[in-house]
Amino acid sequence: MPVASRYLSAQVAAPVKETVKTIVYAGLIALGIRSFLFEPFTIPSGSMVETLLVGDFLFVSKYSYGYSRYSLPFGLPVIPGPGRLFGEGPERGDVAVFKNPLAPKIDFVKRVVGLPGDTIQMRSGRLFINGAPVERSRVAPTEYRDKYGIVKHATRYRETLPNGRSYEILEESDSGPADNTPVFEVPDGHYFALGDNRDNSTDSRFASHVGFIPAENFVGQAEILFFSLDHDTSFWEFWRYPSGVRWERIFDAIGP
Repeated sequence: MPVASRYLSAQVAAPVKETVKTIVYAGLIALGIRSFLFEPFTIPSGSMVETLLVGDFLFVSKYSYGYSRYSLPFGLPVIPGPGRLFGEGPERGDVAVFKNPLAPKIDFVKRVVGLPGDTIQMRSGRLFINGAPVERSRVAPTEYRDKYGIVKHATRYRETLPNGRSYEILEESDSGPADNTPVFEVPDGHYFALGDNRDNSTDSRFASHVGFIPAENFVGQAEILFFSLDHDTSFWEFWRYPSGVRWERIFDAIGP
């Protein structure tokens, strides 16, 4: 190859090499942030209304509960289990993202109400923890749209857990399929979680769908909303953003 051609090839290859290195470094940084600090999630269903709405986008902090295999992309079995490294499990009242114990490829977001060793029961729509009713006060009637845009009517209540953490829940009635349950005894190393939209949530009350949540299945704690679209607006419909964005929800903190 002539000297001039070799020089030209070298001149072209150098910036290409630098570009590839930059892309690789950026990818590794993004992977590190996603694996150990924050991971974005979107809300596809109304099981956590009114805390989380369909179309909310949120950041989940990975470091809040330490790390397990499910802290890593694709659930790579690099971190030994069961249990977690460098942290403790969720606290009562946390809104947390976890892998469904019966279908680990599926992410769920619910509120943790039961800790290892607790007994949990629903009686006529009321939550009982260790045999004592959780304080619940009526707020007001309300309505909301589900993921299909259908308007549903419910009553808002404020529920206050034994540790003082308080939040609002929705009840369409106190006689739904999961408003009266047997007593659940939370095993060691496991947790019990409920959706805030009590009559429209598949959660730990349903043993054949979710059941008790092993500590290692938690991905992290839901921390902050960074974006929110109403049910009529898709993420790619940029031309609808001015009216389709729920501006008042952006950068809202999640949880009590």
